[in-house]
Amino acid sequence: MQRRTFLKLLGTGLTGLSFLPGPAGAKLLQSPVATNRLRPPGAVPEEIFAARCIRCGRCVEVCPYRSIIMLDIRAGIHAGTPLVEVEKIPCYLCMKCVEVCPTGSLERIQQQDTRMGLAVINRFHCVAWLGTILCRTCYDKCPYAEKAIRLDQLRPVIDASACTGCGICTSACPVAAGDDRKAINIEPLYARQKVSG
Repeated sequence: MQRRTFLKLLGTGLTGLSFLPGPAGAKLLQSPVATNRLRPPGAVPEEIFAARCIRCGRCVEVCPYRSIIMLDIRAGIHAGTPLVEVEKIPCYLCMKCVEVCPTGSLERIQQQDTRMGLAVINRFHCVAWLGTILCRTCYDKCPYAEKAIRLDQLRPVIDASACTGCGICTSACPVAAGDDRKAINIEPLYARQKVSG
């Protein structure tokens, strides 16, 4: 069976399932984007991402770090679309995925203009903020240290205007909170700036 035929059948099946009543139907429509679960760099707004992405898998194939995964059938209408789970493997901002996207689902942007999400520090779990241990792992690993993240009296502080949401800080953070999240997490963000020209 050809890939195009398979995707058409998949789409037809998911469209039918989306009309299921109650929680079952709602779950099939629910976006997979959440804390530490982000679209790759340059992603168009989530409201239109599933409609624009043709599930070709090129972004997954080209990623040298294997940061991008393709969602399976459990993701409902988002099945086959790309996602980055930054706690497991963050995005290293190589930008190869945006170069191969044929539909513009991942728009061509500069590395420093990427806004996949925003790092948020939980000061009740961060050992640097608690003052129990001198830790600067997130600062040391950030590709934009002193821009996206800086130290204020040896405590990490995020600059929302420069944070790309790549998740390198989250992946590196050694502190797990009570809900299995890190002391620093990435919240999804959809604001991006296109490359001018």
